[in-house]
Amino acid sequence: MIHKPNGSGRRTLTYPAVHPCEAISPATLLNSLINLAQSISDFKPEFFVINNRNARQSVRQIGILQIFLSELRNAHPDLPESVLLGLSELHLTFQKLQYLLEDCTREGSRLWMLMNSERVATLFRVLTRSISTALDVVPFDTIGVSIEVKEYVELVLKQARKARFEVEPADKSTMNDVISVLNRFENGIVPDKSILKRVLGYLGIKTWSECNKEVKFLDSEIALECTNDEMRKLGFLTSLMSFMSYCRCVVFDVVDGNNEATRQSNSRTTFSDLLNCVNSDDFRCPISMEFMIDPVTLSTGQTYDRVSIMKWFKVKKTCPKTGQKVANTELVPNLVLRRLIHQYCSENGIPVAGVSVPGSRNRDVAAAAARTVVAERAMRMVASYLVGKVEVGTEEEKNRAAYEVRVLSKTSGFNRACLVESGMIPHLLRVLLLKNVSVQENAIAALLNLSKHLKSRGVIVECGGVELVVDVVNKGVNLQAREHGAGVLIYLALIEEYRRLIGENPEAIPGLIELIKEGNYYGKKTALLAIFGLLLHPENHCKVIAAGAVPVLVNLIKYCYREDIVTDSLAILATLAEKADGTVAIMPRGALHLIMEIFNSSTSNAGKEYCVSLLLALCINGGADVVAHLVKSPSLMGSLYSLLSEGTSRASNKASTLIRVLHDFYESRPSGSISPIL
Repeated sequence: MIHKPNGSGRRTLTYPAVHPCEAISPATLLNSLINLAQSISDFKPEFFVINNRNARQSVRQIGILQIFLSELRNAHPDLPESVLLGLSELHLTFQKLQYLLEDCTREGSRLWMLMNSERVATLFRVLTRSISTALDVVPFDTIGVSIEVKEYVELVLKQARKARFEVEPADKSTMNDVISVLNRFENGIVPDKSILKRVLGYLGIKTWSECNKEVKFLDSEIALECTNDEMRKLGFLTSLMSFMSYCRCVVFDVVDGNNEATRQSNSRTTFSDLLNCVNSDDFRCPISMEFMIDPVTLSTGQTYDRVSIMKWFKVKKTCPKTGQKVANTELVPNLVLRRLIHQYCSENGIPVAGVSVPGSRNRDVAAAAARTVVAERAMRMVASYLVGKVEVGTEEEKNRAAYEVRVLSKTSGFNRACLVESGMIPHLLRVLLLKNVSVQENAIAALLNLSKHLKSRGVIVECGGVELVVDVVNKGVNLQAREHGAGVLIYLALIEEYRRLIGENPEAIPGLIELIKEGNYYGKKTALLAIFGLLLHPENHCKVIAAGAVPVLVNLIKYCYREDIVTDSLAILATLAEKADGTVAIMPRGALHLIMEIFNSSTSNAGKEYCVSLLLALCINGGADVVAHLVKSPSLMGSLYSLLSEGTSRASNKASTLIRVLHDFYESRPSGSISPIL
């Protein structure tokens, strides 16, 4: 029984057991105890890598007690108060023991449980003593169980009182091996690979994917520890994660389950990048229009920020969005949405009350403060090792190293810094020239992750990376490689000088336009963001138009069902329309009616704002014909006035300006020559 991470969110080595309620019937209590005992008995000896003897002894004792409990249920449907009290305490202990055994067999937690062997052994001892104490109050002579069962239970009690539950010598020896490796890291000494293999062999970690599960588990523990004000374990957790990351890179020559691993490392499949698939306006409370701190859902299915809806309920008991009367004002926390909002705000630097971890320290700051010398030096050793493999390794070794860089650089800013400083980027750029599908995709994905580090962008450009990346965008071995190439251009385009350099490449902007046409959701999204960034350089304006962007963008806002893609397309069109040649390119495409239609129906505040910006630019550069067309729309003015009160200050200003343009035009026309503005 190997346990996967607990869906309830219980942290390892925490035991949130609860007493049975006082009114519970004896039959129900006994049934629950027997079920718990059966669950504990299902754990098999081979499942316990750490504290094996202690775990086996506990499971065996519970198996004997299960026989006693089954006989007790059959013999006595009504039990005296003293027996019920003992069984209630036994139930609490069984819960804790089940949690402990789950932790001992939890996927990915083997190293952490090994390094906590003394604590685990103590917990086994304490829980066994608790079982003995709970059974001491049971009057075996009066409850009518068989002599054989009574003797079995007495044997369990005797063993429970004498059992020492110490850390096993093999566990201690392996712990010392781990500590010796950490000491070598701290002293800048490369550890002996045989020691690493011995530790992994003892823990039963035989493959790259099993090692990766250990890394992910420790990473999740670090995230949880960062929410703790004291963060006492953070430094040790960071050191252990560096140990396992080093093992993953150095010990295993093959990445098993590569397709699955690639999917997991691909930014589209992780929880954090679900953010690419949602509209950030959905994170705002419909009442306050601010990012929700504590989103809660009503019985109507609508979600609001807790503070806002509680204030609303003081005035009226209705759902603000639907207008329905709310008989049940119970507020159900929307934990998934809350996590998305917190992650979105953290990744985009948006300061929102309640988003930071306690003490106003986000995870990166906390982890940086607690990062040990061990972790830093281990990562630098990993970076140096991988540089060597990418530089002079075989094609398979290059691929393996590029993939490892891709994984390491995905979430850690410190890892990115170490890899950039180690000189990794020039070698990855050369690997792009290889036409092996896996090698090129891993290399460009690694470059995408590294390009998030500020210093990396200058290195990429200095090494001729713009031409190489643009070549991948146009001729990459597959669509995923082309998407990642466009992602690199997004980060390079954050620097004004590089926007110009990219725009001067004759294949860059046309390649992005082709990716919009041919790509899937992620490809379109990435290419749109890259073009939007490039438009911040004025000289790229005409190049985007010349590359045929306008008809492609108009088709997107007409046929694409993804609101965020439509919003991004509107943003680019609004930027293009600010100049006369952009307006000239947009007007013949029949876009005016389409834009007004989207403006009147869109639920996205950002989409509405870009619509207004676009309409205003078209009015300014398109002249009276455009304004006359807008004035005839019966619903436009109502939508504009709504935006005045509901939109951002920037959107309100633009709406106000457009309203003024429309009114001035209407008042300047001869009476009766045009339908009145509604």
